[in-house]
Amino acid sequence: MQTKPRSLAGRLVLSISVLLAVFWTIGVGLAIHVMRSEFDEVFDSGLQETTERLAPLVVDDYFRRETGSGPNQVAALNPGKTDEYLTYQVRDASGRVLLHSHNVDSEPYPAPLQAGFWSGADHRIFTIVTVSDTLFVQVADSLAHRREATLESALTLLLPILLLLPLGMFATRWVVVRATRPVNELRDAISMRDGANLEPIDLAGLPTEIASIPGSVNTLLGRLKLALQAERDLAANSAHELRTPLAGALAQMELLADQLNEHGDRSRADRVLEALRRLSRMLEKLLQLSRAEAGIGASKTSVDLVCLVTLIVEGFRRSHSAAIIEIQPAPGLTALPRAVDPDAFAIAFNNLLENAFRYGVSGQPITVSLAVDGRITVTNAVSGPLDRDVDVYRARFKRGPTARPGSGLGLAIVDKLMEQMNGKMTLRAMEVPGERATFECTLSFPADTR
Repeated sequence: MQTKPRSLAGRLVLSISVLLAVFWTIGVGLAIHVMRSEFDEVFDSGLQETTERLAPLVVDDYFRRETGSGPNQVAALNPGKTDEYLTYQVRDASGRVLLHSHNVDSEPYPAPLQAGFWSGADHRIFTIVTVSDTLFVQVADSLAHRREATLESALTLLLPILLLLPLGMFATRWVVVRATRPVNELRDAISMRDGANLEPIDLAGLPTEIASIPGSVNTLLGRLKLALQAERDLAANSAHELRTPLAGALAQMELLADQLNEHGDRSRADRVLEALRRLSRMLEKLLQLSRAEAGIGASKTSVDLVCLVTLIVEGFRRSHSAAIIEIQPAPGLTALPRAVDPDAFAIAFNNLLENAFRYGVSGQPITVSLAVDGRITVTNAVSGPLDRDVDVYRARFKRGPTARPGSGLGLAIVDKLMEQMNGKMTLRAMEVPGERATFECTLSFPADTR
């Protein structure tokens, strides 16, 4: 399963955002840990100072009260007006509660009667011993209050990241996209280079990290262009230079064959003639291939493919008297204008007709169908087996299991020319039980939407 490639900008934005969130979370965790320790020191200091200031007052208040059977309670000045987190109790040496604040009951604190701090599940208690170790003043601070203060501080630190992270992602993406724009421009420029476009890349203002890439690519494109041009020139020049002497040799061999009377000599002459004709066809295909490689398919002038197909079919019938070709235009189709080069189309369509005539069943018609949407289909019956994947015939020198003469370049030339004419060649083999198998080649020329 092939995964879709992700952009460099997306990877950078995601990585930076995740790292920012992780580091911020770690920083908040460390800050909360330190803050909690500092809060405990502040609250403990306040608790101790409050107890030390409160002890003389509550002891004096205790001795001024009348002695009763139960513990005394100090009334609140403004009950319910404010949150009160501190409570206190005055206890004797036996642990009995003698006096307590209004916001706590008479149940003794679980803290021992010892001077200093003590922590329980819900309270932090500080104890002071007074009156010759006979009275104990204990002030309790709610731990829930401390947890609430720590939680609010943590939320104060965490909330900004929830708000700033999306803004930071947008800002990071804007910066990354601007920073990687030269990379995208270089990528687009390189992706536009192919066998038909080997022009140098001219991009100015690139960052130093990629500034040397266009120079290296241009050097490679230059060498590739020279190599391809040399290959095309060699094929074209060789085929052109050999065609004239080969035609002369073929003519001389035909004259010589007519003068031979012996059966054995005549048979050998016929084999030589067939070899020369096969070599002549190969040279012709090489010339067509060199023209296709030169990029002759593109054109800005529209031509009528209906008229062009009719003209090419008539010419093919004259040169191949045994060919039976039926043209079947779509109902109402009288013209099919497309911006293609007439010579390139003639080479491609002639190759399709030759392929159908050479490898089709003798005596069976070749059908040429024209559709309104620009599809031209050539169909012929075949007698031999075909490859399961008929697209292999697009490759050069690839032929099916047949002994009939051929170069194996016809469909490769058509495929190359169709690419230059902004069209598409589609191959299909159809097998119907009880009937002959057919081979179908469709040339699709989409309408010009400009």
